[in-house]
Amino acid sequence: MAGSAAVLEDSSLLSKLDRALLPLEKFCALLSGLAIFSLMFLAAYSVIGRKFFASPLPGYVDYIEAAMPIIAIMGVSYVQRDGTHIRMDMFVSALKGRLLWLFELISVLMILILMAALTWGAWEHFERSFDCARPLCSRDSSIDIGIPIWPSKLVVPVAFAVLVMRLVLQAVGYGRALVLGLESPVAVPLNLSVAEQARIEAESLEGAD
Repeated sequence: MAGSAAVLEDSSLLSKLDRALLPLEKFCALLSGLAIFSLMFLAAYSVIGRKFFASPLPGYVDYIEAAMPIIAIMGVSYVQRDGTHIRMDMFVSALKGRLLWLFELISVLMILILMAALTWGAWEHFERSFDCARPLCSRDSSIDIGIPIWPSKLVVPVAFAVLVMRLVLQAVGYGRALVLGLESPVAVPLNLSVAEQARIEAESLEGAD
């Protein structure tokens, strides 16, 4: 399950790379949020048009399908960075020290291998749809209004590539913690206790004043 986590920072190269990747992850998450926000307006427009003018938005389903990769995938790396992505941690949360870092490293490496393969496959899938010798550079299009599909297919390998970079940083962070026996490594999400979470929330409220 998802929990509260914190990512520590210092002056090391790993932490600098972590902070350098974060703005890109935030931008991707922003695009995901904007896509959801846009679909709300499209849904309202389509319902109002159907209800009062007997003219719903043409290609509404096509727009939803085109935006779905942005909604579902673009923000994954951002939540992976701070540990708020859905995960089963009933067993891992009971571990401490090097044993914890070992299990986290193994899980991150497994995810990294999978995502690297998916990134390659998604890029191949995009290339099969992209052809600038054709109108709108598209070999295929949506069924209803014929919008090009390749932009949506391009979103997938781009988002996966960002996630791969995040997983590489986390693998290095967990590996470094395992070798050096660190208690609080940088560039990886650290689970917070209830007391620590309450302290951080209190500090944030004090800063708001």
